[in-house]
Amino acid sequence: MSLSVIIAGLITGLLLGVFGSGGSIITTPALLYLLHVEPKSAIAMSLGIVAITATITAIQHWFRGNVNLKVTAIFGLFGIAGTYAGALLGVVTPVVIQLVLFAVVMYAAAWRMLKPAPLVHRSVGAAAVGSAEEGNGETPHYGHIALHGIGVGILTGLVGVGGGFLIVPALVLLSGLSMKRAVGTSLSIVALKSFAGFAGYAGAVTIDYQLMAMFTAIAIVGSVAGSALGHRLPAEQLKKGFGIFLILVASYILFNQIS
Repeated sequence: MSLSVIIAGLITGLLLGVFGSGGSIITTPALLYLLHVEPKSAIAMSLGIVAITATITAIQHWFRGNVNLKVTAIFGLFGIAGTYAGALLGVVTPVVIQLVLFAVVMYAAAWRMLKPAPLVHRSVGAAAVGSAEEGNGETPHYGHIALHGIGVGILTGLVGVGGGFLIVPALVLLSGLSMKRAVGTSLSIVALKSFAGFAGYAGAVTIDYQLMAMFTAIAIVGSVAGSALGHRLPAEQLKKGFGIFLILVASYILFNQIS
């Protein structure tokens, strides 16, 4: 087992555990540039790795009471449909388009990580956290959740990202979930969508199941550690560091495609 597999797997798991997102944004570039996997295979394997890792981490959050099963079911159901359709589209989409779109998604994620929340939003968010943690503040808008599920699902299948960085804020704003419950619920949704995306690619592209299994095993260890660290480390500093890292990786991907 190479050092690259160990490092990439640990980073993937840590990000999933801490943020409820970010794992697949790291997994695909790691498979592409560290482990030299063919692009479409890397996208498919990334979905499979994140599906298993997110499932195990979501179970941890569920035991802590941080997963809203009804929101998971609605977002996940429509997300699965969108992801499967996106994966079928991804099989026939030129690789350059997929990778450029992937880089754009990374820039968008970095912008969200680095953008400071307005004071009014912080106040609203704090109120939502307080009321949700008391158990009476969740007022989901299920129609919006369903539409968001379809949109994020298509993106997941097309470029191989779990979409957690889009799901978490949507759950806070549309469902009134606390940040902890949004992270846990996001992981359960990411798991469902990633399984659907992997199913859409399976059989259509080559998959190295041995490498995928090793990567997944290491990512699971990282996700358990990340889930524990997420309760202790300063969230703002983590978000900023992650955002800067995403910009660097996205720029590298674009540079490779242009050159």
